[in-house]
Amino acid sequence: MSLSTAAARQLATVTKSVPQMQEITSRWLLKILPWVQVAGGVYRVNRRLSYAVGDGKLAFTSTGADVRVIPQELCELPLLRGFEDSNALNALADRFVQREFSRGDVIAEHGTPADQLILIAHGKVSKLDQGKYGDESLRGTLSGGAHFGSHALAASPGNWDFTFKAATKCTMLVLTRQAFEDLLSQSRTLRVHVEQFRNRPEPPQNKYGEAAIEVAAGHDGEPELPRTYVDYDLAPREYELSVAQTVLRIHTRVADLYNEPMNQTEQQLRLTIEALRERQESELINNRSFGPPTPDDLDELLSRRRKSQYFLAHPRAIAAFGRQCNKLGIYPQSIDINGNMVPTWRGVPVLPCNKIPISKANTSSILVMRTGEENQGVIGLHQTGIPDEIQPGMNVRFMGISENAIISYLVSTYYSAAVMVPDALGILEDVDVGGFE
Repeated sequence: MSLSTAAARQLATVTKSVPQMQEITSRWLLKILPWVQVAGGVYRVNRRLSYAVGDGKLAFTSTGADVRVIPQELCELPLLRGFEDSNALNALADRFVQREFSRGDVIAEHGTPADQLILIAHGKVSKLDQGKYGDESLRGTLSGGAHFGSHALAASPGNWDFTFKAATKCTMLVLTRQAFEDLLSQSRTLRVHVEQFRNRPEPPQNKYGEAAIEVAAGHDGEPELPRTYVDYDLAPREYELSVAQTVLRIHTRVADLYNEPMNQTEQQLRLTIEALRERQESELINNRSFGPPTPDDLDELLSRRRKSQYFLAHPRAIAAFGRQCNKLGIYPQSIDINGNMVPTWRGVPVLPCNKIPISKANTSSILVMRTGEENQGVIGLHQTGIPDEIQPGMNVRFMGISENAIISYLVSTYYSAAVMVPDALGILEDVDVGGFE
Protein backbone atom coordinates (compact mmCIF):
# COMPACT_ATOMS: atom_id res chain seq x y z
CA MET A 1 0.00 0.00 0.00
CA SER A 2 1.48 3.32 -1.06
CA LEU A 3 0.93 6.72 0.49
CA SER A 4 -0.55 9.56 -1.49
CA THR A 5 1.68 12.53 -2.23
CA ALA A 6 -0.22 14.71 0.23
CA ALA A 7 -0.02 12.06 2.95
CA ALA A 8 3.67 11.57 2.34
CA ARG A 9 4.29 15.29 2.68
CA GLN A 10 2.23 15.40 5.86
CA LEU A 11 4.19 12.47 7.30
CA ALA A 12 7.45 14.11 6.31
CA THR A 13 6.54 17.22 8.28
CA VAL A 14 5.81 15.13 11.38
CA THR A 15 8.54 12.46 11.22
CA LYS A 16 12.10 13.72 11.06
CA SER A 17 15.06 11.41 10.43
CA VAL A 18 18.24 12.22 12.30
CA PRO A 19 21.37 10.85 10.65
CA GLN A 20 23.45 8.61 12.93
CA MET A 21 27.18 7.88 13.03
CA GLN A 22 28.85 5.06 14.93
CA GLU A 23 32.52 6.13 14.58
CA ILE A 24 32.48 9.15 16.91
CA THR A 25 35.08 8.66 19.67
CA SER A 26 36.31 10.75 22.57
CA ARG A 27 39.21 12.15 20.52
CA TRP A 28 41.32 12.88 23.58
CA LEU A 29 44.37 13.94 21.58
CA LEU A 30 42.51 16.81 19.95
CA LYS A 31 41.21 17.88 23.36
CA ILE A 32 44.49 17.84 25.30
CA LEU A 33 46.70 19.51 22.70
CA PRO A 34 47.12 23.27 23.09
CA TRP A 35 46.37 24.70 19.64
CA VAL A 36 48.67 27.40 18.30
CA GLN A 37 47.71 29.79 15.52
CA VAL A 38 49.93 29.49 12.41
CA ALA A 39 49.21 32.54 10.30
CA GLY A 40 51.62 31.76 7.45
CA GLY A 41 50.92 28.03 7.22
CA VAL A 42 54.42 27.07 8.46
CA TYR A 43 55.67 26.70 12.04
CA ARG A 44 59.44 26.59 12.57
CA VAL A 45 61.05 24.90 15.56
CA ASN A 46 64.64 26.01 16.23
CA ARG A 47 66.19 23.18 18.23
CA ARG A 48 69.57 22.87 19.85
CA LEU A 49 71.65 20.08 18.37
CA SER A 50 73.35 18.30 21.27
CA TYR A 51 75.53 15.23 20.92
CA ALA A 52 78.35 13.50 22.78
CA VAL A 53 81.47 12.19 21.05
CA GLY A 54 83.36 9.40 22.77
CA ASP A 55 80.47 7.61 24.48
CA GLY A 56 80.49 4.75 21.97
CA LYS A 57 76.93 5.43 20.79
CA LEU A 58 75.76 7.04 17.57
CA ALA A 59 73.14 9.79 17.69
CA PHE A 60 70.52 10.64 15.09
CA THR A 61 68.14 13.43 14.12
CA SER A 62 64.58 12.81 12.97
CA THR A 63 62.39 14.86 10.67
CA GLY A 64 59.03 13.16 10.64
CA ALA A 65 59.70 9.59 9.53
CA ASP A 66 63.11 10.45 8.05
CA VAL A 67 66.18 9.66 10.17
CA ARG A 68 69.73 10.93 9.62
CA VAL A 69 72.89 10.20 11.56
CA ILE A 70 74.61 13.27 13.00
CA PRO A 71 77.75 13.52 10.82
CA GLN A 72 80.15 14.18 13.70
CA GLU A 73 78.83 11.07 15.45
CA LEU A 74 80.33 8.90 12.69
CA CYS A 75 83.65 9.42 14.50
CA GLU A 76 82.39 6.81 16.98
CA LEU A 77 83.18 4.21 14.31
CA PRO A 78 86.67 2.71 14.75
CA LEU A 79 87.41 3.43 11.10
CA LEU A 80 86.72 7.18 11.47
CA ARG A 81 88.00 7.81 14.99
CA GLY A 82 89.90 11.09 15.03
CA PHE A 83 88.70 12.16 11.57
CA GLU A 84 87.75 15.87 11.55
CA ASP A 85 86.81 16.82 7.98
CA SER A 86 83.22 18.01 8.51
CA ASN A 87 82.50 18.24 4.77
CA ALA A 88 83.45 14.61 4.21
CA LEU A 89 81.46 13.52 7.26
CA ASN A 90 78.39 15.33 5.96
CA ALA A 91 78.78 13.73 2.55
CA LEU A 92 79.15 10.32 4.19
CA ALA A 93 76.04 10.81 6.36
CA ASP A 94 74.02 11.63 3.24
CA ARG A 95 74.97 8.31 1.62
CA PHE A 96 73.24 6.17 4.25
CA VAL A 97 69.93 4.68 3.15
CA GLN A 98 67.09 4.28 5.64
CA ARG A 99 65.50 0.84 5.92
CA GLU A 100 62.70 -0.51 8.12
CA PHE A 101 62.57 -4.03 9.58
CA SER A 102 59.77 -5.85 11.36
CA ARG A 103 60.22 -8.10 14.35
CA GLY A 104 61.81 -11.39 13.28
CA ASP A 105 63.29 -10.09 10.02
CA VAL A 106 66.84 -11.22 9.25
CA ILE A 107 69.03 -8.16 8.72
CA ALA A 108 72.30 -9.97 8.00
CA GLU A 109 72.84 -13.73 7.82
CA HIS A 110 75.84 -15.77 8.92
CA GLY A 111 78.04 -16.80 5.99
CA THR A 112 76.68 -14.28 3.50
CA PRO A 113 78.86 -11.45 2.09
CA ALA A 114 79.40 -8.62 4.58
CA ASP A 115 79.42 -5.61 2.30
CA GLN A 116 77.57 -2.96 4.30
CA LEU A 117 77.74 -0.93 7.49
CA ILE A 118 74.48 -0.88 9.48
CA LEU A 119 73.56 1.72 12.11
CA ILE A 120 70.68 1.05 14.49
CA ALA A 121 68.66 4.26 14.72
CA HIS A 122 65.75 2.69 16.57
CA GLY A 123 64.82 -0.73 17.92
CA LYS A 124 66.64 -3.82 19.20
CA VAL A 125 68.64 -6.42 17.26
CA SER A 126 69.55 -9.94 18.37
CA LYS A 127 73.11 -11.07 17.62
CA LEU A 128 73.04 -14.83 17.00
CA ASP A 129 75.96 -17.24 16.83
CA GLN A 130 75.85 -20.20 14.43
CA GLY A 131 76.31 -23.44 16.36
CA LYS A 132 78.12 -26.57 15.26
CA TYR A 133 74.89 -28.26 14.21
CA GLY A 134 73.29 -25.22 12.59
CA ASP A 135 71.46 -24.08 15.71
CA GLU A 136 71.59 -20.44 16.80
CA SER A 137 72.50 -19.11 20.22
CA LEU A 138 72.03 -15.56 21.43
CA ARG A 139 75.33 -13.71 21.76
CA GLY A 140 73.83 -10.38 22.78
CA THR A 141 71.33 -7.65 21.98
CA LEU A 142 72.12 -4.38 20.23
CA SER A 143 69.93 -1.31 20.68
CA GLY A 144 69.57 2.18 19.27
CA GLY A 145 72.93 3.92 18.75
CA ALA A 146 74.85 0.68 18.13
CA HIS A 147 76.27 -0.47 14.80
CA PHE A 148 77.67 -3.55 13.11
CA GLY A 149 79.50 -4.30 9.88
CA SER A 150 82.18 -1.61 10.13
CA HIS A 151 84.81 -4.23 9.26
CA ALA A 152 83.17 -4.48 5.81
CA LEU A 153 84.49 -0.97 5.08
CA ALA A 154 87.79 -1.21 6.89
CA ALA A 155 89.23 -4.27 5.15
CA SER A 156 88.63 -6.62 2.27
CA PRO A 157 85.00 -7.79 2.08
CA GLY A 158 84.35 -11.01 3.92
CA ASN A 159 81.31 -12.86 5.28
CA TRP A 160 79.14 -12.20 8.29
CA ASP A 161 80.38 -14.08 11.35
CA PHE A 162 76.98 -13.79 13.04
CA THR A 163 73.31 -13.55 12.15
CA PHE A 164 71.58 -10.30 13.08
CA LYS A 165 67.81 -10.49 13.50
CA ALA A 166 65.32 -7.75 14.42
CA ALA A 167 64.05 -8.34 17.97
CA THR A 168 61.59 -5.44 17.65
CA LYS A 169 60.51 -3.13 14.89
CA CYS A 170 63.71 -1.42 13.75
CA THR A 171 64.85 1.57 11.77
CA MET A 172 68.32 1.16 10.25
CA LEU A 173 70.69 3.32 8.25
CA VAL A 174 72.66 1.26 5.74
CA LEU A 175 75.86 2.22 3.90
CA THR A 176 77.09 -0.14 1.21
CA ARG A 177 80.79 -0.67 0.59
CA GLN A 178 80.32 0.54 -2.99
CA ALA A 179 78.85 3.87 -1.79
CA PHE A 180 81.75 4.22 0.66
CA GLU A 181 84.35 3.52 -2.02
CA ASP A 182 82.72 6.08 -4.32
CA LEU A 183 83.11 8.74 -1.64
CA LEU A 184 86.73 7.71 -1.03
CA SER A 185 87.50 8.47 -4.66
CA GLN A 186 86.11 12.01 -4.21
CA SER A 187 87.53 12.97 -0.79
CA ARG A 188 91.31 13.05 -0.44
CA THR A 189 91.28 13.62 3.34
CA LEU A 190 88.95 10.66 3.90
CA ARG A 191 90.99 8.45 1.58
CA VAL A 192 94.24 9.25 3.43
CA HIS A 193 92.63 8.61 6.83
CA VAL A 194 91.14 5.26 5.75
CA GLU A 195 94.43 4.12 4.17
CA GLN A 196 96.25 4.87 7.40
CA PHE A 197 93.68 2.85 9.33
CA ARG A 198 93.88 -0.09 6.92
CA ASN A 199 97.69 -0.16 7.02
CA ARG A 200 98.03 -0.14 10.79
CA PRO A 201 98.94 -3.37 12.64
CA GLU A 202 96.06 -5.74 13.40
CA PRO A 203 94.84 -5.43 17.02
CA PRO A 204 94.82 -8.57 19.18
CA GLN A 205 91.66 -10.68 19.00
CA ASN A 206 89.73 -12.69 21.55
CA LYS A 207 88.54 -16.29 21.09
CA TYR A 208 85.52 -15.10 19.12
CA GLY A 209 87.64 -13.36 16.51
CA GLU A 210 86.73 -9.90 17.82
CA ALA A 211 89.21 -7.15 18.50
CA ALA A 212 90.23 -7.26 22.15
CA ILE A 213 90.30 -3.93 23.97
CA GLU A 214 93.32 -3.38 26.16
CA VAL A 215 93.27 -0.64 28.79
CA ALA A 216 96.52 -0.05 30.62
CA ALA A 217 96.50 0.48 34.36
CA GLY A 218 97.11 3.93 35.78
CA HIS A 219 96.27 7.40 34.55
CA ASP A 220 97.99 7.04 31.16
CA GLY A 221 95.74 4.16 30.15
CA GLU A 222 92.43 5.62 31.29
CA PRO A 223 89.93 6.17 28.47
CA GLU A 224 89.09 9.70 27.43
CA LEU A 225 85.78 10.98 28.78
CA PRO A 226 83.01 11.73 26.26
CA ARG A 227 82.85 15.30 25.00
CA THR A 228 79.44 16.95 24.66
CA TYR A 229 78.80 19.47 21.90
CA VAL A 230 75.87 21.88 21.76
CA ASP A 231 74.94 23.82 18.65
CA TYR A 232 71.83 24.93 16.81
CA ASP A 233 70.36 22.64 14.21
CA LEU A 234 71.37 24.16 10.88
CA ALA A 235 68.22 22.78 9.23
CA PRO A 236 65.41 23.55 11.73
CA ARG A 237 62.21 21.55 11.41
CA GLU A 238 59.40 23.37 9.63
CA TYR A 239 55.90 22.02 10.18
CA GLU A 240 53.54 22.74 7.30
CA LEU A 241 49.82 22.50 7.88
CA SER A 242 48.23 19.37 6.49
CA VAL A 243 44.75 19.41 5.01
CA ALA A 244 42.00 16.84 5.27
CA GLN A 245 39.12 17.34 2.83
CA THR A 246 35.93 15.65 1.83
CA VAL A 247 33.03 16.55 -0.44
CA LEU A 248 29.53 16.39 1.00
CA ARG A 249 26.86 15.70 -1.63
CA ILE A 250 23.16 15.99 -0.80
CA HIS A 251 20.20 15.61 -3.14
CA THR A 252 17.84 18.54 -3.12
CA ARG A 253 15.02 16.17 -2.06
CA VAL A 254 16.96 15.35 1.13
CA ALA A 255 18.48 18.75 1.79
CA ASP A 256 15.23 20.06 3.30
CA LEU A 257 16.69 23.54 3.16
CA TYR A 258 13.68 25.43 4.42
CA ASN A 259 12.34 23.10 7.10
CA GLU A 260 13.29 24.12 10.62
CA PRO A 261 14.35 23.21 13.22
CA MET A 262 15.65 19.84 11.91
CA ASN A 263 17.63 20.94 8.86
CA GLN A 264 18.95 17.81 7.07
CA THR A 265 21.81 19.75 5.49
CA GLU A 266 23.00 20.78 8.94
CA GLN A 267 22.73 17.21 10.22
CA GLN A 268 24.66 15.74 7.30
CA LEU A 269 27.26 18.46 7.66
CA ARG A 270 27.60 17.74 11.39
CA LEU A 271 28.35 14.07 10.72
CA THR A 272 30.80 14.99 7.96
CA ILE A 273 32.67 17.25 10.39
CA GLU A 274 32.76 14.48 13.00
CA ALA A 275 34.22 12.05 10.44
CA LEU A 276 36.81 14.63 9.39
CA ARG A 277 37.85 15.20 13.01
CA GLU A 278 38.24 11.44 13.45
CA ARG A 279 40.50 11.37 10.40
CA GLN A 280 42.44 14.36 11.71
CA GLU A 281 43.25 12.62 15.01
CA SER A 282 44.13 9.39 13.21
CA GLU A 283 46.65 11.15 10.97
CA LEU A 284 48.18 13.05 13.90
CA ILE A 285 48.72 9.76 15.73
CA ASN A 286 50.02 7.69 12.82
CA ASN A 287 51.84 10.28 10.67
CA ARG A 288 54.97 7.70 12.26
CA SER A 289 60.47 -4.85 25.27
CA PHE A 290 58.04 -7.60 24.92
CA GLY A 291 55.01 -8.78 26.88
CA PRO A 292 52.00 -6.85 28.21
CA PRO A 293 52.56 -3.28 29.47
CA THR A 294 53.55 -3.48 33.13
CA PRO A 295 53.91 -0.80 35.83
CA ASP A 296 57.69 -1.00 35.35
CA ASP A 297 57.27 -0.22 31.63
CA LEU A 298 55.28 2.93 32.34
CA ASP A 299 57.71 3.93 35.07
CA GLU A 300 60.54 3.72 32.52
CA LEU A 301 58.59 5.92 30.11
CA LEU A 302 58.07 8.52 32.84
CA SER A 303 61.67 8.40 34.07
CA ARG A 304 63.09 9.26 30.65
CA ARG A 305 61.40 12.67 30.42
CA ARG A 306 60.27 15.52 32.60
CA LYS A 307 56.77 16.74 33.45
CA SER A 308 54.88 14.04 31.56
CA GLN A 309 51.21 14.99 31.45
CA TYR A 310 49.34 12.32 29.50
CA PHE A 311 49.53 8.70 28.41
CA LEU A 312 47.71 7.70 25.22
CA ALA A 313 46.97 4.04 24.57
CA HIS A 314 44.56 1.84 22.67
CA PRO A 315 41.70 0.65 24.91
CA ARG A 316 42.98 -2.92 24.58
CA ALA A 317 46.43 -1.81 25.78
CA ILE A 318 44.82 -0.10 28.77
CA ALA A 319 42.91 -3.30 29.54
CA ALA A 320 46.14 -5.34 29.28
CA PHE A 321 47.86 -2.90 31.65
CA GLY A 322 44.96 -3.22 34.08
CA ARG A 323 45.30 -7.01 34.09
CA GLN A 324 49.01 -6.74 34.90
CA CYS A 325 48.23 -4.37 37.76
CA ASN A 326 45.65 -6.80 39.12
CA LYS A 327 48.23 -9.60 39.10
CA LEU A 328 50.52 -7.48 41.23
CA GLY A 329 47.75 -6.31 43.54
CA ILE A 330 48.10 -2.70 42.32
CA TYR A 331 45.01 -0.58 41.82
CA PRO A 332 45.68 2.70 39.97
CA GLN A 333 43.63 5.72 40.97
CA SER A 334 41.13 7.36 38.61
CA ILE A 335 40.55 11.07 38.13
CA ASP A 336 37.84 13.18 36.54
CA ILE A 337 38.72 14.88 33.25
CA ASN A 338 35.91 16.83 31.60
CA GLY A 339 33.31 14.69 33.34
CA ASN A 340 34.99 11.38 32.44
CA MET A 341 36.69 9.08 34.95
CA VAL A 342 40.01 7.90 33.52
CA PRO A 343 42.75 5.74 35.12
CA THR A 344 46.10 7.24 36.06
CA TRP A 345 49.60 5.99 36.68
CA ARG A 346 51.82 8.01 39.03
CA GLY A 347 49.25 10.77 38.73
CA VAL A 348 49.46 10.86 34.90
CA PRO A 349 46.11 10.21 33.14
CA VAL A 350 45.98 7.19 30.82
CA LEU A 351 43.67 8.26 27.99
CA PRO A 352 42.14 5.87 25.42
CA CYS A 353 42.83 6.38 21.72
CA ASN A 354 41.63 3.78 19.24
CA LYS A 355 43.67 5.44 16.45
CA ILE A 356 46.86 3.82 17.78
CA PRO A 357 47.19 0.71 15.59
CA ILE A 358 47.28 -2.90 16.75
CA SER A 359 49.48 -5.19 14.69
CA LYS A 360 48.59 -8.65 13.41
CA ALA A 361 50.74 -10.00 16.24
CA ASN A 362 48.44 -8.28 18.78
CA THR A 363 51.01 -5.66 19.75
CA SER A 364 50.49 -1.93 20.09
CA SER A 365 52.21 1.20 21.44
CA ILE A 366 51.73 3.52 24.39
CA LEU A 367 52.55 7.22 24.04
CA VAL A 368 53.47 9.63 26.81
CA MET A 369 53.75 13.37 26.31
CA ARG A 370 53.85 16.77 27.83
CA THR A 371 52.10 19.60 26.04
CA GLY A 372 52.39 23.35 25.50
CA GLU A 373 54.94 25.80 24.14
CA GLU A 374 55.86 26.96 27.65
CA ASN A 375 56.79 23.36 28.58
CA GLN A 376 58.64 22.73 25.31
CA GLY A 377 56.11 20.01 24.67
CA VAL A 378 53.74 18.84 21.95
CA ILE A 379 51.37 21.38 20.43
CA GLY A 380 48.67 21.37 17.79
CA LEU A 381 48.89 23.75 14.86
CA HIS A 382 46.01 25.28 12.95
CA GLN A 383 45.08 28.38 11.03
CA THR A 384 41.98 30.30 12.04
CA GLY A 385 40.14 33.18 10.42
CA ILE A 386 39.95 31.40 7.05
CA PRO A 387 37.03 32.13 4.68
CA ASP A 388 33.75 30.30 5.33
CA GLU A 389 35.04 29.07 8.70
CA ILE A 390 32.55 27.13 10.84
CA GLN A 391 34.98 25.79 13.46
CA PRO A 392 38.57 26.84 14.26
CA GLY A 393 40.66 25.79 11.26
CA MET A 394 37.72 24.22 9.41
CA ASN A 395 35.63 25.70 6.62
CA VAL A 396 32.73 24.68 4.38
CA ARG A 397 32.47 25.99 0.84
CA PHE A 398 29.40 25.71 -1.38
CA MET A 399 30.42 24.13 -4.71
CA GLY A 400 27.13 24.43 -6.55
CA ILE A 401 24.21 22.27 -7.67
CA SER A 402 24.68 19.70 -10.42
CA GLU A 403 22.33 18.86 -13.26
CA ASN A 404 21.15 15.89 -11.19
CA ALA A 405 20.04 18.21 -8.38
CA ILE A 406 23.01 17.26 -6.15
CA ILE A 407 24.22 19.98 -3.80
CA SER A 408 27.99 19.78 -3.09
CA TYR A 409 30.00 21.25 -0.24
CA LEU A 410 33.79 21.08 0.19
CA VAL A 411 34.66 20.54 3.86
CA SER A 412 38.32 21.19 4.78
CA THR A 413 40.38 21.30 7.95
CA TYR A 414 43.97 22.52 8.22
CA TYR A 415 46.19 21.18 10.99
CA SER A 416 49.50 19.74 12.13
CA ALA A 417 51.34 18.97 15.37
CA ALA A 418 54.83 20.01 16.47
CA VAL A 419 57.18 18.40 18.98
CA MET A 420 59.21 21.23 20.48
CA VAL A 421 62.03 19.03 21.84
CA PRO A 422 62.52 15.27 21.36
CA ASP A 423 61.93 14.26 24.98
CA ALA A 424 58.45 15.80 24.93
CA LEU A 425 57.13 12.60 23.38
CA GLY A 426 57.95 9.00 24.25
CA ILE A 427 56.71 5.69 22.83
CA LEU A 428 56.65 2.25 24.39
CA GLU A 429 56.45 -0.15 21.48
CA ASP A 430 55.53 -3.80 20.97
CA VAL A 431 53.34 -4.12 24.06
CA ASP A 432 51.26 -7.28 24.04
CA VAL A 433 47.52 -6.59 24.04
CA GLY A 434 46.47 -10.22 23.53
CA GLY A 435 43.42 -11.90 24.95
CA PHE A 436 42.61 -12.47 28.59
CA GLU A 437 44.85 -14.92 30.37
